Amino acid sequence: MLAPRALPKNAVAPLTFLLLLCAAAPAFSQQPQKLTLPDALQMAERQNLDLIAARAQRAVSNAGVQIAKQRPNPTGNVNVLRDDPHEGWWFDQPIDVSGKRKRRIELAQSETVLTDDDISALERQTRQSVRDAFFALALARSTTAEKQDALTLAQRLHDIADARFHAGDVPQLEVIQADLEVSQSQADYQVAQQEEKVAQSDLNTLLNEPSGTTWDLVTPLDQIPTALVLGDLLARADNANPDLQKISQEEKIEENNRELLRAESIPNLTLSAGVDYYSPHNFRYGPRSQATMEVPIFSRNQGEVAESSATLIALGDQEHATRRVVEGHVESGYLNLQTREQQARLYKDSLVPAADKLEELAEESYRAGKANILYLLDAQKNVQAVKEEYLQSLFAVHQAFAQLEEIVGTPLD
Repeated sequence: MLAPRALPKNAVAPLTFLLLLCAAAPAFSQQPQKLTLPDALQMAERQNLDLIAARAQRAVSNAGVQIAKQRPNPTGNVNVLRDDPHEGWWFDQPIDVSGKRKRRIELAQSETVLTDDDISALERQTRQSVRDAFFALALARSTTAEKQDALTLAQRLHDIADARFHAGDVPQLEVIQADLEVSQSQADYQVAQQEEKVAQSDLNTLLNEPSGTTWDLVTPLDQIPTALVLGDLLARADNANPDLQKISQEEKIEENNRELLRAESIPNLTLSAGVDYYSPHNFRYGPRSQATMEVPIFSRNQGEVAESSATLIALGDQEHATRRVVEGHVESGYLNLQTREQQARLYKDSLVPAADKLEELAEESYRAGKANILYLLDAQKNVQAVKEEYLQSLFAVHQAFAQLEEIVGTPLD
């Protein structure tokens, strides 16, 4: 039996390097990628599966235009009779004399624009969802950091209580209470970590990224959007609101449909041309031709045209009502955004600093033996509640901004 051969010395170093590289590859692949809010919005614009599926409908709409451009085929006829002439053939060709084909093309093209409007509306909804998911992850990250700070604070409190117990200053009950606070903080921290994973998964789904992708969010949660002007928002919504755009395009479609109905009230002219054969007493063969047209005496699409006109009136009334609703939503969304911004500034400038000061004083009082542990725990819970409400107020600002942007129908930053 042959003994295994040893590797040459000069092959050991490259092999070791290769093994280390393979072992480090997963670690490199798991490094968080930097992501700003504009980057996330652009990524969703390119990769979101709902948008990709919706854009595929453009091909369907374009095919409808091609269908509208088609012309009618001629009809071939052949007869063999006992009567004179015994044989013959001819072709019938319908001729459009009222521009029906042109009207069909215009109608199909206007329906294509409506498809584009639907895609644009979905793009705006996706933009809102991505913005919400981005800052939801930022909120979850900030909440996890706060819970970690709370856990560190609870552990420090436990050490203080344990030291005072061994010094004979406090009963063991306070140590047990501190232990309970550490356990509760540990549980809250673990729950916050799981909620952060859920928020990250939601963002990856919208961006169509692998589930294990992690992000280093560059745009901070406390970045307040730029100031907006109500008059400017109303003017932009009048031109870009998706509901108003859809109704406006539906009016154009109905106008084109009415013109098509009027064109169809004039029948096509059918021209026939061919040759007859073998009429023994008259001719051996001879040309034949014919022109026919339906006489529009009773039906001229009067009912359909009247229905289309009534639909146009209804769409006009609906447009006026929708415009007023949109103006109201823009105004209420603007005021809601202002309220959320004022709330966030109040927490940042007054409540959070006051809560931090309260926590510091309570801990100093407990160290000096001037307060019991229940007072300190209550102060810490109040501080944590204020900080959580501050984070929620920041998230509410971004939610209000995203809702206002979706109502207006155009990017606002």
